[in-house]
Amino acid sequence: MDADEDVDNQLMDYVIQMSVQDCNRHLLSSLESLELASHEYLKILAAIEHGDLLSLERLSECTAAFREVDGVGWLPLHKAAVQPRLEVLRMVLFASYELTLEEKTAEGETAVTLAVQAGQVENVSFLLKQGASPNNANSRNETPLLLAVRTRSYEMVSALIMAGAFVEQTCLKNWTAVHEAAKMGCSSIMLLLLRNGGRVAERDRHGVTPLGIAAEYAKVDVLEVLIKNGGDVNAQAANGDSVLYDAAGSGNPDCIDLLLQYGANPNVASLCGHLPIHRAAYEGHYPALKKFIPITTKRAIRLSGQSPVHSAADGGHVQCLQLLIDHGFNVNALLEKHISENYGDLRRTPLYYAVSNGDITCTEILLNAGANPDSDPLRCLLVAVRAGRYEIVRLLLANQADVNCYFTVVSDTVFPTALQYCLRDEMMMRLLLNNGYDAYRCFCCNHDCSWESRLPWQDDQPCDISHLQEKIPFCDFINSSWLKDVAGKVVRILVDYVSHVTICSKLKLILEKQREWPEICDILGNPRSLKHLCRLQIREQMTMTRLCDPSIMNAAPFPPRLKHYLLYNEFSRTSGNPASGVALPEMQQDSPKNSPYPLEKEGFAQEEISGQASQSPGESPT
Repeated sequence: MDADEDVDNQLMDYVIQMSVQDCNRHLLSSLESLELASHEYLKILAAIEHGDLLSLERLSECTAAFREVDGVGWLPLHKAAVQPRLEVLRMVLFASYELTLEEKTAEGETAVTLAVQAGQVENVSFLLKQGASPNNANSRNETPLLLAVRTRSYEMVSALIMAGAFVEQTCLKNWTAVHEAAKMGCSSIMLLLLRNGGRVAERDRHGVTPLGIAAEYAKVDVLEVLIKNGGDVNAQAANGDSVLYDAAGSGNPDCIDLLLQYGANPNVASLCGHLPIHRAAYEGHYPALKKFIPITTKRAIRLSGQSPVHSAADGGHVQCLQLLIDHGFNVNALLEKHISENYGDLRRTPLYYAVSNGDITCTEILLNAGANPDSDPLRCLLVAVRAGRYEIVRLLLANQADVNCYFTVVSDTVFPTALQYCLRDEMMMRLLLNNGYDAYRCFCCNHDCSWESRLPWQDDQPCDISHLQEKIPFCDFINSSWLKDVAGKVVRILVDYVSHVTICSKLKLILEKQREWPEICDILGNPRSLKHLCRLQIREQMTMTRLCDPSIMNAAPFPPRLKHYLLYNEFSRTSGNPASGVALPEMQQDSPKNSPYPLEKEGFAQEEISGQASQSPGESPT
C-alpha cells in the first residue's frame, strides 16, 4: 500500500470517528432532552408518529408542550411537517398557535423546507396557505424552491411559485433553482421556472451558466429548452471552459450534436489551453472524440500548446489514443514551454505521461507508433527505472531508449544516471547492463591517476576532461552513508560487464568492508576468460541497436547458445528476448569457483588488472 492510500485510509478513519462522535453526541443530546421533556411532550411525539388524532386533540390544550424541542431543535410542528397525514399537521399547527411558521431547527430548517425535503406536497401547500414564507432559506441558504427542484416535484415547485417564491434567489455558491433544474434534467420544471422569471444567462460562483450545467450532466432535453430560450451555446465560465467543453466532459454525443447544430465553436480553448477535443480524449469518450477530430482545426490545437495525444495518454485511454494515431496525430508532439514549466519534471511528450502513470499498454502503443523515448529533459527511461517498472523499462530499451543518458539537475555524475535509481534493485541493474549500460564509467575517477588513463571510451568519444572534473565519480557517489551497504553487491554485478578495470583507493576502502570483496578480488585479480572477453568485443562491434533487434539476431549466423551468451541470458530467467533480461537473485556466476567460462581455472596468480604485476590472493587490485 502506497503513501497516498495510507493517507486516504487515515482520513476515512478520521471521518468515521467524527461521524460516530457526532452520532453519539446527538444521541446523548436527544436522551438528555427526553429525560428533561414533559410527560405531555412525549405523548405528543408518540401521537404524531402514529397519526393518533384523538390523542392530539386531547393534548392540544397543553400549549407549553408544543413549544418544547428535542436535542436537535425540532418542535412537534417540525415533526408533523415531515409525516404524511395532513390532518396531523393541521392539528399540531393549530395547537402551536403561540409559535410562528418560521421557527427553525438547530440546523436552520423551517417546517416548509423540511416538508419539501420529505416530498410532502400536501403539507407544503397547507403551510404556504397558512402564511409560511416560500423564500425562507435554511442554514445552507437553500430555498424551499431549490429544494423542491431537487426532489423533481413539478407540483411542489408550482405551489411555491404560486405562493410567491423568488425564482432567481441564490444559495451560498450563487446556485439558483434554474441551475438545479439543469442538473436534475427536469425540462418541464425548467420551462416553469423560465416562464416565472428564471434567467438562462444566470451564472454561479464559478461563472457557469445553466447551459453549462446541463451539458456537464448530459441533460439533452433541458439543454434544448435552454438553447431555445436564448441560451448562449458559446458561453464560457470564469476559467474559460465553454459549454461544448462541458459537454465533451460528459461524453454525450447527443449533447455535442445539439450544441454544434446551434453554432457551438469546437475551437474555443479554456484559459489553460484545453479544447473540447482534449477533454474528450482525457475522459476517454470515444464517440465524442470521433466527432471532434474532423472539426477541430490544427491551428487551434497548435495555439493550445498541447496535443490531444497528450490528453489521451494522460487519461490512459487506449481506444482514444489509437483513434488519434490512426487519424495522423503526431505521437512526438511536444508541450509548449509555458505548459511544460507547470510540471516539476518538465515533461513534454505523450510518452512521458504514459510512462509516469505506469501505463504499459499506452506506452507500447506510442512506441509502436514511433514515439521517441529520449525527447524529454528527464528521460522516460529514468522515470521508469526509478519507479521500478520493469515491463516499461523493457519496452523502452527495446525501442532504443538511451540507457546511457544523463540527467544532471539533481546530481551530475560521471556514470550514466539510470544506475543511481536502481542500486538496491539487482533485477533492474541487470536489465540495464544487459542492454548496454556502460559499466566502465563506474570505474572512472582521478583519485589515483589522471582522467586520461581511466577513460575507456575516449578513443571513440572524445570528451572534455575539464568538464569531467566537475562531475561526481561512482566511488564518491557510493560513499554516501545510505549507500555504503550495497557497494559490494553493486560492484560485484558491474564486473560481470567489464574486462579489465582498476579499482581506485577510495572505492577499495569501501569494498574491503563488504562480504563480496574476496570474490571481487578473485575475479579482477585473475585473467578474464577468452569467452567473456569475446562476448564483450562482439557486443561492442555489433552495437546494442543490432543486439536488441530480434530480426537481426534471428538472421545472424550464431548458434542459439552463442546468441544467449551474447545477450547475458545466464543472468536471466527468460531467454530469447534481448529486452527481457531479469537478474537472478544469486551473484555467483562469474567467480572462479563457479565460473561459467571453461577457460577460467583456479590457481591462476592474481595479477594486477593491467596484467603487469602479480599479488597475493588477499590483496586488492590497484
